[in-house]
Amino acid sequence: MSAHPLAVMSSGLVTSVGLSAPAACAAIRSGLTNPIETRFADSEAEWIIGHAVPLDPPLRGIDRLARMASMAAEECLIGVPRTDWPDLPVMLCVAEPDRPGRLDEVPHELFERIGQSLETQFASSSRIVEQGRVSVAVALLHARKLIYELNVPQVLIVAVDSLLTASTLRALDDASRLLTPANSNGFIPGEASSAILVSKPGGGAALTITGLGFAVEQATLESEAPLRAEGLSQAINDAVLDAGCAVHDMDFRIADISGEQYYFKEAALARSRTLHRLKEEHDLWHPADCIGETGSAIGPLMIAVAAAAARKGYAPGPAALLHLSNDAGQRAAIVTRTG
Repeated sequence: MSAHPLAVMSSGLVTSVGLSAPAACAAIRSGLTNPIETRFADSEAEWIIGHAVPLDPPLRGIDRLARMASMAAEECLIGVPRTDWPDLPVMLCVAEPDRPGRLDEVPHELFERIGQSLETQFASSSRIVEQGRVSVAVALLHARKLIYELNVPQVLIVAVDSLLTASTLRALDDASRLLTPANSNGFIPGEASSAILVSKPGGGAALTITGLGFAVEQATLESEAPLRAEGLSQAINDAVLDAGCAVHDMDFRIADISGEQYYFKEAALARSRTLHRLKEEHDLWHPADCIGETGSAIGPLMIAVAAAAARKGYAPGPAALLHLSNDAGQRAAIVTRTG
């Protein structure tokens, strides 16, 4: 096990299939999904299908993001005394700066809105991580340093994202990345928020993060270079090395795959390059089947799903490998273990 493991003490989720971690994880376990017609049309004048969070009232823009993030954070902090909140560092995970439809001023204003909604201020060591789907792994790396080098008791990681905006959907449609009757090589866009609270092990947590790995893939989605999954393979190898184990020790995998063939191929290639012993069963879970493509929100959600599976005893085994891929080439892997 890593010399710097992190225990997942609690989680919070806001998704299209559940507005709390227990509800969302139960729906994902059951394979439930709830896509609806959005108010946006594609280039063929067909209504775009999306996974929208049922908020009441139905807010828009940064108000919507702030509301979703605050709900997930508040659920995650139920067991933390409110008097401790001002000392709590927060890692806010958001979309990449160049993601179509993302406003440059959103991250900092969003961070302030979350504090206002929760009626608190967070520690000065808080930071914003703008790396989309791999943001949670970067946030965990920062959290590890705060907890083990600065003796911070706990760190809150919050992620929120929405692809259900006009400019984002237009860009995705123009790039033929949306799942439509005319395009099977695409995904259903969605939105969600997720949060996890991490600390040093010892508090009876159901899940422990034991390894982290990072790399960069040169053969990206838009590259003409042949995909060999070298980046993801390196991230996985580094994560299991950090955890002091091997890929064949992993009982199952959870990925941020949302429907595009490129990422399914990458996951298959990375498995073949890193798994050096025969495993008859090596399940691959992809929660996006139920909630759609949710950008940066998928990371903590995957960890929450692993924690729920560990706590309720339906995980295929104690060890899980989680991996994440950004369109720009960043790759990350996370190793978790029950208890």
